Amino acid sequence: MLRILHSLPRTHKLLLLPVATMVTVLGAQKIVTTYQDVQRDHRTLDTVIVPLEVDATPGLPSLNFQRGPVGDAIEMASQALDATRSHIPMARLIEGDALDLDLINSASASADGDLPLALTRPADSSAEQAATRPLLDQGAVHMAVVVGTIGSGMLDHDGTLVADATSYEVVPDAELSLFDDGPVILEKEIAATEPFVPEWETYTVQQGDTFAVMAQNHLGLGYSEVLRLLDEMPSPRALTHWRSGNTFEYQLDEEGKLLALRMMRNARDGFLVERGDEGFEVATIERAGEATQRLFAGTVSGSFARSAQATGLSSVEVSELTRVLSKKVDFRRDTRRGDRFQVLVESDIIDGSSFDPRVLAVHYEGERLDLTLVRNGADNNFYTPDGQSLDPAFSRYPFEGSYRMSSGFNPRRKHPVTGRISPHKGTDFAMPIGTPIVAPADGRVEKVANHPAAGRYVVIRHDNGYQTRYLHLSRPLVSRGDRVTMGERIALSGNTGRSTGPHLHYEVLVNNSQVNAMTVDLPENKSLSGEKLMAFQRQAEPLLAALESGQAGPVVASRRDEGDDEG
Repeated sequence: MLRILHSLPRTHKLLLLPVATMVTVLGAQKIVTTYQDVQRDHRTLDTVIVPLEVDATPGLPSLNFQRGPVGDAIEMASQALDATRSHIPMARLIEGDALDLDLINSASASADGDLPLALTRPADSSAEQAATRPLLDQGAVHMAVVVGTIGSGMLDHDGTLVADATSYEVVPDAELSLFDDGPVILEKEIAATEPFVPEWETYTVQQGDTFAVMAQNHLGLGYSEVLRLLDEMPSPRALTHWRSGNTFEYQLDEEGKLLALRMMRNARDGFLVERGDEGFEVATIERAGEATQRLFAGTVSGSFARSAQATGLSSVEVSELTRVLSKKVDFRRDTRRGDRFQVLVESDIIDGSSFDPRVLAVHYEGERLDLTLVRNGADNNFYTPDGQSLDPAFSRYPFEGSYRMSSGFNPRRKHPVTGRISPHKGTDFAMPIGTPIVAPADGRVEKVANHPAAGRYVVIRHDNGYQTRYLHLSRPLVSRGDRVTMGERIALSGNTGRSTGPHLHYEVLVNNSQVNAMTVDLPENKSLSGEKLMAFQRQAEPLLAALESGQAGPVVASRRDEGDDEG
């Protein structure tokens, strides 16, 4: 079409001027259509205002880079405009070119203008005819305005500011400040407005892990912080002597540093470490369990301890049961094969594990004895159902278990070292060094001292007026003025002072005179009476019923050897 325009007379060129304009607008419409295809629907087009040089003239720039569809469209528009400004030599036509000539049906112009009469609008043109003309797409019009605005040499603009350059909108300073730190990323901005909430994470100890290295790699602690944390721990071994597979939980702050650490030694006990203003603070954790009563029943076959363990009792529960019964039962002489026993145990259950087992009641039915004992919640001692105490007011022996008497009370005994008559006013028991010595009755410590012959010794004044002495000790466990109760540990046996071997020298004094501790009359036991007896019997009633029926508390487990009856 451009070559045809060049060959036509000037008058015809003027007639085809609207056609050239139409080509420009339609080319721009093609550009807009291509642009809109890659944009989201219904997005408003923005007008771009580019400052021009003062001497810039209307026209389209020459695009010297590799063109695409948009560049081709702009080139077409540029050639259409050039066709109206200069002639195209016929020599530029190539043989075989296909020409497409589009003509318009009519054209008009104002008669007062400079255009020829042939280009004026006919007098009989009406508004209805104008209404029937197809309207150009607004996007094409927008692009045509942009194409017309860009002048030649615009792409070579050196970037200097033009005095009259302006923009359509005023951006407030508050909005501009949002971009001071770079572009705004929506996801990060949303995350920044949300408050930081630390979450508990779990770490599983791996083979070869050490707390110092793990704390630096995973908890954000420096080596000095690790040392300070270990100093605050009541038991640093909980963090330094762990096993593969152990787990603990921790929280980190926004900077990846330790906020809190929680470790459980077992299902009930643990500790919590929290970062404070002045360092780490450590608190102990003790979970409350559900008190559960369980009933165990069995038959003696062999030793009593092994028979008790066969019922399902733990080693701790068997130890307490043996200690309770030993006050009335001699397991070597009184027990027989086939004797039956029932034990009611209460313990705290946490996550299926048992803690703090307590024997509540026991019934032993054997060939040589029939014994029932119930724990009294008021004083934590055991009594028979009629309130008789197992514990005498004054125990005959100041230790638990059986030990050989190496030398008894003898006022005319010869001294084993000097060979002279030297009364032995006490009772000696041969026992290993370190054997626990307990108070035979309630009282107060009068003296803790050391003597060349007696070695380390302790003296106790008891509530009933009796006095006891303990010689050749390796280590006293009480101090002068301490209040002690029956069965409380007061010292460890030894071999200090003038002694031929490890033993305990035990003395009982009545009215400040030594007496034979093995034959002296001791105060009667502490039996219940009056209101205390009535209160105990009310408490013992459901426990005794549990021994008979096998039902006690929310959970009752009963285990028996094969062939035993329900009891």
